[in-house]
Amino acid sequence: MAKVAPKSIANGLLLATLGAIAFSGKAIIVKLAYRHGVDAVTLIMYRMLFALPIFALMAWWASRGKAALTRHDWFGVLGLGVTGYYLASFLDFAGLAYISASLERLILYLNPTLVLLLGLVLYQRHIQRRQALGMLISYAGVVLVFGHEINLQGADAALGALLVFLSAISYAVYLTFSGELVQRLGSLRLVGLATTVACLLCIAQFVLLRPWSAAVVAPEVIWLSVLNATLCTAVPVLMVMMAIERIGASMASQVGMVGPMSTILMGVLILGEPFTAWVAAGTVLVIAGIFVFTRTARSG
Repeated sequence: MAKVAPKSIANGLLLATLGAIAFSGKAIIVKLAYRHGVDAVTLIMYRMLFALPIFALMAWWASRGKAALTRHDWFGVLGLGVTGYYLASFLDFAGLAYISASLERLILYLNPTLVLLLGLVLYQRHIQRRQALGMLISYAGVVLVFGHEINLQGADAALGALLVFLSAISYAVYLTFSGELVQRLGSLRLVGLATTVACLLCIAQFVLLRPWSAAVVAPEVIWLSVLNATLCTAVPVLMVMMAIERIGASMASQVGMVGPMSTILMGVLILGEPFTAWVAAGTVLVIAGIFVFTRTARSG
């Protein structure tokens, strides 16, 4: 195995860290936008409207000199665009109207466990004992934070947690079924095409469900959506891909554990969300559980 230059490793770690932090800022921006009276359908439309040119350009760039997509490829891209980016994003945005950014990030961080459970259901893949232990620890952490939040928010917290959990399941479906297309099309091309599909669907959803007058929103919503589309969507996608090229997917995913911590910190500093012993304990459990889970998956 060829040695990787220390500078390349350092750059990869930096890119993975910045990418994880930028991704985690999405929930903060969404919560800030909700303070201006906008709903999920309108907010995600603006995010995807501003992200569309970026992802369309990404798809074009990655497709240069490559073979045209077959009908089977297009059906795959459409399906992955619906599950991985349209449905997952919309459910996430809708859930954030009811729960804290901290709980949202912890629920989404369960994604690797959902992929494993889908593998068990669809392909009868074996779950190792230590993987099951890691899952148990992580879910206990989420339940701890959820139990604290439902005491504060009531039934709204249950609805919000359910929507975000369904978002995590939708993205896990995308990850489970994307392997074949990633191998054939390449990750950058697939992400560009699938997210372009999702952008168009989010815009069409707004056109069908809302009057044109709903597009008139506070200027702050526009600027927050631009920030969300660029700094918290397109930029971290590229950063994480560049990090994976330098340090590999396993190490990049471990660095990604900074995501929940950065979301909680920004939630406290920017949104004024409470940081309680329950949130701290739940976060430690979730991160510890995922750490055990991913180490077992790599060594298995």
